[in-house]
Amino acid sequence: MSVNTVSGTRSTRGQKAAGFTMIAVAVAIMVGLIAPHVVYPVFLMKALCFALFASGFNLLLGYVGLLSFGHAAYFGFAAYVCGHVVKVWGLPPEVGILFGTAIGTALGFVIGSLAIRRQGIYFAMVTLAFAQMIFFLALQAPFTGGEDGIQGIPRGMLFGIISLHDDMTMYYVVFTIFVVGLLFIHRVVHSPFGQTLKAIRENEQRAISLGYDVNRYKLLAFVLSSGIAGLAGSTKALVFQIATLTDVHWHASGEVVLMTLLGGVGTVFGPMVGAFLVTGIQNYFAQVGAWVTIIQGAIFVACVLLFRRGIVGEYQAFIDRRRNRQS
Repeated sequence: MSVNTVSGTRSTRGQKAAGFTMIAVAVAIMVGLIAPHVVYPVFLMKALCFALFASGFNLLLGYVGLLSFGHAAYFGFAAYVCGHVVKVWGLPPEVGILFGTAIGTALGFVIGSLAIRRQGIYFAMVTLAFAQMIFFLALQAPFTGGEDGIQGIPRGMLFGIISLHDDMTMYYVVFTIFVVGLLFIHRVVHSPFGQTLKAIRENEQRAISLGYDVNRYKLLAFVLSSGIAGLAGSTKALVFQIATLTDVHWHASGEVVLMTLLGGVGTVFGPMVGAFLVTGIQNYFAQVGAWVTIIQGAIFVACVLLFRRGIVGEYQAFIDRRRNRQS
């Protein structure tokens, strides 16, 4: 087979893949627009917030290979800041979300600057230690409400003209934030910056030998990831009108790891699938009480044994194998 033929085949595959992705995105948006008329909107909003949270976490784990055990710090503390800004300062919801996202980003910069100096399990332990400090701060700081948290956060008027008191209106705002966040992540991972992150994940020493400032790339990925987590936490605070210790607890950090691994680490849509799966189990099996944890554990074990790449990761691998057989 000539070089031109191989090049043409690859180009056709790339066009087909891009076309399939566009169709999948269009279908997903259509489903998202229709979904609140079929499924309880509050459940969908919760799932979308955690899907955005998991997608931001996946930017760090899936594309840089850094496992953080403390991402709840940015998610939960941003919720407190957003709730305080909207309820106590009386500012509009969009300003509250911006404040929460900014605080999540700033925390990511401070903690990331120190954490990226270590690798592997030491990196994970450093992030967990800082997250526990943030948890203690959330418990003791006067503006967080201690164990009661911040309750009764008003949803307010978006841009002063759109009332968010109705769940359907709030859903479409959350859905818009989620779509914008996901498109941003998709753009990042498919940019030269994203390719450099993958190169660092695959072989950090080789990336250093090629002249890349690896620590600077890792820090920027950490900051972007924490900022997206802050955006998700701020949005969730407005949806449920409450910010509590649950969102800043280490258990929330474990849940986002579970969501990402179940859906498919290193894939754009995997964390979304994992978030909907975990929140769906929690919502629809709530009546069985503590058995929810056992059900989650059983599904996680089954996925690890049968779908080591996660649900979306295994599907992509299946598609790749079929294309290779056809070529």
